[in-house]
Amino acid sequence: AFRSGRDFSAWVGLVPKQNSSGGKDKLGSISKQGDRYLRSLFTAGALAVIRYAKIHGTRHRPWLTALLARRPTKVAAIALANKLARMAWAMMARNERYKEPAALMA
Repeated sequence: AFRSGRDFSAWVGLVPKQNSSGGKDKLGSISKQGDRYLRSLFTAGALAVIRYAKIHGTRHRPWLTALLARRPTKVAAIALANKLARMAWAMMARNERYKEPAALMA
């Protein structure tokens, strides 16, 4: 039902609503109009990943390590929740299972 992962994330309420045309970006606010329960699940999952990474180390997740170095934990959790939502959309749109990145397998 969504054209892209970003549209799905905007519907869930994890990214600002986008009304862009002609190369001019117009971003609104995070509306939180989507599914409150789904948004809370993505956020709780992201906070769990961050909590685990802080305890056991983040060497396998360089993107998360760099993000936590520059942003507060809860801001990083929303960014990670957005990433998880886009991954979920991609798996549903392509009808495939999760494939762990090669960097995490080593």
